[in-house]
Amino acid sequence: MDTQNPSAPSRVRSRIAGHDHPNRGGLIHDNSRHTARFTVIGNHLAQHADLSLLAIGLGTHIQSLPRGARIDIKSLAARFPEGVARIAAALRELEKHGYLRRVRERVPGGRIITRTISCNQPGHRPQQHEPPVRRPTPARRKALPAVPTPSCSAPALLQAATDLLAGLRRHDSRLLLSATDTAHLAPGVAAWLERDVSAADVRRALADGLPMDRLHRPAALLAHRLTDHLPPPPPFAPPAAAPPPARHPFQTCDGCERVFRAPEPGRCRDCSPGGRLA
Repeated sequence: MDTQNPSAPSRVRSRIAGHDHPNRGGLIHDNSRHTARFTVIGNHLAQHADLSLLAIGLGTHIQSLPRGARIDIKSLAARFPEGVARIAAALRELEKHGYLRRVRERVPGGRIITRTISCNQPGHRPQQHEPPVRRPTPARRKALPAVPTPSCSAPALLQAATDLLAGLRRHDSRLLLSATDTAHLAPGVAAWLERDVSAADVRRALADGLPMDRLHRPAALLAHRLTDHLPPPPPFAPPAAAPPPARHPFQTCDGCERVFRAPEPGRCRDCSPGGRLA
């Protein structure tokens, strides 16, 4: 008589109750081992309880694609018959459950693109061999260096300085300045004009001898030149007994564009006939 083993189960039980009866229909796998052109898909995707069948199939397809493949809605709609609306809805499902995520990234040249990342296991940290995803970070712009300030901020003087800065781009296209940078630099240019430096001399001091390479931030270079090369104030020593000279408003010379003081517009003393104001 055979000896029975009381610890051995009388039959192997199926993991899914009711699916092991020989007289009941059900799925039978006829599997062979893949050795090339295969993709490992987790059951958390293939048997996802909340994803639609279209989203599961689309997620499987996306995970099988090579790096760099196009998976925008238009490209997928051209590949499959489901149409734009259904494919877009399936992509939203995958993104909601973490199988897709989109990041914005700045590429060389300053252009911003959107990358779509397929996650074969949402919530799992990338392996060390996987390239890290660069996330765009807004660059904090460094403040421009301080510039000299004029002793008198007359509107005509500041306007002459602003016009000079706006015209620098005609001498070097790299010196195209924004309105914000121009407003920052204008007092520095006004300080030069106030010291009897002609507009042409200020322009040469700012625009001549620039580096041949690309100027990463021209406004910062101009601010440095305005401060470093600031000329001394012109000598002025009136007689002790003489009353102080009248403080006429600033005028722009019609001949050399130099800013000078005079009761009325006209030419400076260097451009006037006989060396006198017109």
